[in-house]
Amino acid sequence: MRRFLFFAALLPIVPTVTEVVSAVSDCSEFLLDKTPPRVPGILEKGIILKQNRYQPICQTYGNKRRFLTLYDIENKIPVFSAYKYRGSKGKKPNVPWMIEPQLEGTNNMWDGQYKHQAINSDYLKPKKYNRGHLYPTCHAFEKEDKISTFTLTNIVPQAISFNSGSWQKMEECIKCVMEKYCVNNGMTEGYVVTGAQPGQNKLKDKVNIPSVLWSAFCCKSSQMEEWIASAHWGSNVSGSKEKQYLQTKTLEELSKELSTSGSRFEAFPGKRCPHHSTVAVFYPKLEARCQCPPKGFNHSIVQTNNHF
Repeated sequence: MRRFLFFAALLPIVPTVTEVVSAVSDCSEFLLDKTPPRVPGILEKGIILKQNRYQPICQTYGNKRRFLTLYDIENKIPVFSAYKYRGSKGKKPNVPWMIEPQLEGTNNMWDGQYKHQAINSDYLKPKKYNRGHLYPTCHAFEKEDKISTFTLTNIVPQAISFNSGSWQKMEECIKCVMEKYCVNNGMTEGYVVTGAQPGQNKLKDKVNIPSVLWSAFCCKSSQMEEWIASAHWGSNVSGSKEKQYLQTKTLEELSKELSTSGSRFEAFPGKRCPHHSTVAVFYPKLEARCQCPPKGFNHSIVQTNNHF
């Protein structure tokens, strides 16, 4: 039986199966209309262009699939994690971090080291970076879902102040938006894709430090009688206290930010999601605890970053 391992002193086995699958479509239940993002040079029209490098993982815990990750075994970080938001209850669990032995195979291990993925020791005693979830624990539905996010295949090196500052505020804000507006027939349901753009530096000369993190969500809102969507991205650098919020952008703006000259990036291919509007209009209606940008915050500031 294939199993996760807790990366602890004795490496005890956790009774759960995680699937490294052959195609993103094998775990499409976490994608809107079962359609994967289009990532230039990596994943286009549902096809992984370099199948020996980019590995799709059906992240499974307790014999149940929880979310999807496309993992880059060369950079040792995920390209993206995709999940369905169904609400969130309970506290953040205190559990060890997990790894994915299936990424290694029986012939790729040497001296107890992992060739194709980051391990917990890569993140110990960081000076500037810590473990940044792509599928955040605060967006996970129940205890088992929350535990499933603690796999290092769902993690990137993220600047500490960015992770606990503007990025965390964005996660809490969008959570509140989905809680209130992504409801149909009494059920909460929103689709989220969060990814990382590789940078030029490495953590401990091994794990790529992303230059940019990005996130997008889309859902149908019975309350608004329409589909709603927004996107965010930010440079993975330590920031000042004045830069407390990320600008809320449209899907089209995210597409322009991450597209290349030869290929278009799309978080949600298809016609359901609005590409030219955001949910910023809802922020004044949400509670202060949601940590959304205050009234008058300028969402039109455009960041310029390197492309894929």
